[in-house]
Formats: sequence, C-alpha cells, structure tokens
Amino acid sequence: MKWASALSEEPDTARALAEGAAVLSRQLAGAEPDLVVAFVSPHHASRYDSVPDALRTAFPRALVFGCSASGVIGDGHEVEARPAVSVTAAELPGVKLEPLVFADAPSDGGPAWRQRVGISADVDPQFLILCDPFTCDADALVAGLDAAYPAGRKVGGLASGGVGPGENALFAGDVLRRGGAVGLAMSGDIAVDTIVAQGCRPIGTPMPVTRADGHIIRELGGKQPVAVMRSIYDSLDSRDRDLFRHSLFVGLEVDEAAVEFRADFLVRNIVGVDPNTGALAVGAQVKPWQVIQFLLRDARTAQHDLESHLERYRAAQPAPSGALLFSCLGRGTHLFGRPDHDTDLFRASVGAGVPLGGFFCNGEIGPVGGQTFLHGYTSAFGLFRHK
Repeated sequence: MKWASALSEEPDTARALAEGAAVLSRQLAGAEPDLVVAFVSPHHASRYDSVPDALRTAFPRALVFGCSASGVIGDGHEVEARPAVSVTAAELPGVKLEPLVFADAPSDGGPAWRQRVGISADVDPQFLILCDPFTCDADALVAGLDAAYPAGRKVGGLASGGVGPGENALFAGDVLRRGGAVGLAMSGDIAVDTIVAQGCRPIGTPMPVTRADGHIIRELGGKQPVAVMRSIYDSLDSRDRDLFRHSLFVGLEVDEAAVEFRADFLVRNIVGVDPNTGALAVGAQVKPWQVIQFLLRDARTAQHDLESHLERYRAAQPAPSGALLFSCLGRGTHLFGRPDHDTDLFRASVGAGVPLGGFFCNGEIGPVGGQTFLHGYTSAFGLFRHK
C-alpha cells in the first residue's frame, strides 16, 4: 500500500490537475494508483466536469472519487478561500473498490441498504461518504449504512463551495453528480482507523435526563435545565462565562448506562431555552436517563482535544500509510487564526511523512461510541493501513 498527496494553487483547472498529477507520479515513484481522491475549490466550478477525465487520463487504472470544497487540504497543508485543487492517490494491492451513488435513502433498514449497495456484510466493507448538503439526508444515510454494515467504519463529509442545490459536485468513478451522495466501499486488505475530534471540554458535572420530550429536556437530575445552567454559569471564571454566552454545547452520552463523563459523547447545539418552564431544546432526540454534559468550545480546547486524540492513536497504532482529513468550515483560520493548525498537529503527532489530503466540509461524518454521526465544528480523520 502506497499513498501520495499533492496540492496545486494554479488558478487554471487543467494546469492545476496536471500539476497535481505530476507531483503524485513523482511521489509514487512508478507505482500505479488504484484510487485518486480529488477536492476542488469553487473557483474551478465551471470546469468541475473535466476533473474525472483529466485524472483518469493521468492515471488510467485509478477510480476517481471526491467533491467540490470551499477549502482543500493536500500534501499536509490547508488552503481556504483561494483557488486550489487537492489530489491524493493510493496504490491498494489486495483491495477491492466499489463506487456507490445514492439519490435517496431506503427507509426499511439494513436489508434494503445491503441490496442497494450490493455488497455482503461478510465482506466487511469500509466506507468513504460524501454528501451534498442541500439534497441529501446525511443522517439517514449513515444510519442506514450502520444498520447494514455495523462493523464497517464510515468517514467523510458534506461537500462545500456551493450555495444552493446543483452547485456542488460529487465524483465517483465515471459519475459526476450535482446532488445526493456518493460513497466508496473498500474491502480486502485495508483497515480504516478513525479519529473524531469534537473540540469541547466539560463544565459542571454529568447529569441524567429525568424528563424529556423529543429534543426538549424538561428536567435534569430532577431540576429545571435553566436552573442547572445558571448554577454552572455562577461557578465559572470570567473567561469561561464569556464562552458560555456564545460557545455552549451539550454532550449526549452515547452509552446511556454510563454515569461518568468520557470521550464517547455526541456534541450537539443548544437550540433554545424556555424561561417560563425552564426547559432546554437541543439539536438531537433525547431519551429519559440519558446522561448530559454541558460543554464549552474554543480554539484552545479544540487544540487540546485534537492533540489528545492524535497522541492516543500514535500510542495504539503504527503510522498509517495515508490519511484523509474532513474538517469543519468553522475550524481552520476562522477558529485558529492561521492555516495548517490541524494538519501541523497531525504531522507532529502521527508523522510528517504520512500523505494527508482532505477538505473543509459543511458537516463531518465519523463514528462516536461505535455509531456513525453527522457532526459540526469537528475534524474527522480516516487513517488507512494494511489489515
């Protein structure tokens, strides 16, 4: 297994793709890639349709996969708000690649999804998933794939760069789509590890939901949620009180039997509060006795969270052969004030020699606690190695 990654800021699409392909060829040193993953900024929107043909011409054996991207990541570097093309290639001996196209989501569970994908669960496929945010129900998509292939890792993101339906591009083999979703099923001699860094830290103590109605929390530990929030706010220092006003989130414990805060939580937005009843609305369905943790997010916390995840991965696994990063549009220079923040941490922790591509997403896909979710403000890595 051999990976390579390149980045071109050439504003002409044809020259950018040619430049990227030439760098990949040099890095691959004679190896013929089976897969080329391309992320293309909206400055090249008028030429999106030329991307698959140009890359297949350069690499006739390769399956082309990718999408439009408001910001791209290539050769371990991040480029935002400028013309850029990222191309990442892999020679994958002993790996079968199956491009997938989804126009809608079957509603009748795992069997329908296995029929749609056409791959037996016994094959143990791993998945890359790219969705158009305007025309794809990404939550339903990942839930269906989880039901059909519970052991398979799923990682990816929502295409960016377009501002309405039909403006994004999705690439999968010979298919160029302007909506829905595309996927790549990988089976054989490949393992996909995932890192999902949600960038939050806990405040207060975990509390069980003692009364809830859908996405409305009516009681936490027998108390009104607003009263609990007020008590937490009063306990904070001035810096955290400021964050509380604009960067407060909730963590939903994935393992509902847990009573202590752990990393396996799902970060969701606070939608609103009702001052009359003291109820709290959050961006997810909540169950009675599910454990809730209030969270704060800022650049310092996001850095520490990602560093911790990367260090744990490095301690547990040998360096991967290659990696893809699906990072939120709200990270990058918007959060950290400079480019290459997350990619620099990756190179320092996992290895500067590991080829790293990716893009800035409208939402990130990755597992938490054994289930796959759509996230926001997250950096989700897919790390590839021999099985």
